[in-house]
Amino acid sequence: MKPIQVGLLGIGTVGSGVFNVLQRNQEEIRRRAGRGIEIAMVADLDAARAKTVVGDTAQVVGDARAVIANPDIDIVVELIGGYGIAKALVLEAIAAGKHVVTANKALLAVHGTEIFAAASAKGVMVAFEAAVAGGIPIIKALREGLTANRIQWIAGIINGTTNFILSEMRDKGLDFDVVLKEAQRLGYAEADPTFDIEGVDAAHKATIMSAIAFGIPVQFDKAYVEGITKLGAADIRYAEQLGYRIKLLGIAKRRTGAGAASGQPDGVELRVHPTLVPAKRLIANVEGAMNAVVVQGDAVGTTLYYGKGAGSEPTASAVIADLVDIARLASADPEHRVPHLAFQSHTLDQAMGTLPVLPMSEVVTSYYLRLRVADEAGVLAKVTGLLATAGISIDAVLQREADEVGGEGSTQTDLIILTHDTREGTMNDAIAQMQALPTVLGPITRIRKEELN
Repeated sequence: MKPIQVGLLGIGTVGSGVFNVLQRNQEEIRRRAGRGIEIAMVADLDAARAKTVVGDTAQVVGDARAVIANPDIDIVVELIGGYGIAKALVLEAIAAGKHVVTANKALLAVHGTEIFAAASAKGVMVAFEAAVAGGIPIIKALREGLTANRIQWIAGIINGTTNFILSEMRDKGLDFDVVLKEAQRLGYAEADPTFDIEGVDAAHKATIMSAIAFGIPVQFDKAYVEGITKLGAADIRYAEQLGYRIKLLGIAKRRTGAGAASGQPDGVELRVHPTLVPAKRLIANVEGAMNAVVVQGDAVGTTLYYGKGAGSEPTASAVIADLVDIARLASADPEHRVPHLAFQSHTLDQAMGTLPVLPMSEVVTSYYLRLRVADEAGVLAKVTGLLATAGISIDAVLQREADEVGGEGSTQTDLIILTHDTREGTMNDAIAQMQALPTVLGPITRIRKEELN
């Protein structure tokens, strides 16, 4: 059978990895796909550099649209990134009847509904395993391996930069700003790390996973996003003393039947934020730039997916897996292919009515609170009294000696409180009341806590 012809848009870090792995494992891949997979064209603005990567094995052009216009190209691989030209090129490739493989989580999280609809109408596939967690096959696991399950929740460390920073803060007792500079020096963080450290990158990925897990459209605009920039070394140290570690988690949780009894609405929680996780959980022990995703299904129970979430060849591994899938299924009836978001497309909008993405004020979780307070009698009683009045029950209290916090003779101390589950809106009101106390001397630190049972 004639090899399937691939056009590569962008041959940077990931594109080079795709080319190199395809060349190195060509025979293995052919045996699995049932036909050869060849990169026939490469488009890159730096055509000279692209030529040094591919040599004479592929045609190199400076215009991506030349690849899309070539009738011999079967699959277009988009590795440009971003929302702008990448979206236009993907839609043009679909309109031209090309299958598309992309690693572009931002594009799919924001414009996925439009892109998948266009692909379905044209009868072509859009594959995106590399868009979430690099080389970890989490998309295939959610979409196919766990298809018998009613997925209950997902919690993932899905940004290696922030996990590296948090690991270093814990190991070395350093504050965020210091570790960020070191991460940039070592190449773990970009010169402009905003998307990573503010949680946006993780939210893109969590949005895609939530759609596949729960059968809803991608809705990035409804995700709650909070990064790690306000975390201090003290919080990481206190969490450790309480038996927890702090991780930036992307969380998607189905909440149904919560009840008439509780008065809480049904829906999906979609959120990214620093989270206290019990140190005994496997995911709490994922260190450095590694990624991990925990999925809870009703039939299978808890499953964990761990590996490299970025890098040239780990991401290339996922891109090539998508190419193999398309090579196997290209001639299949489009109606019999695995749907882009796991569920039949006509059911996605129906699910929005029964499973809306809940506002953060309706999220239910437990909390870590750190209050810098005056070291005097009655402070703890006032704080716990306000929590009790709000109906928030306390799981644990840790009060530091004033000398530990501010040095000898200090008149301030840290009060750390762990709560049981409560509604976020209720906690917001309680924090506002505690903050107004004259004995609370600085902004209250609030970090959400997940037991991940």
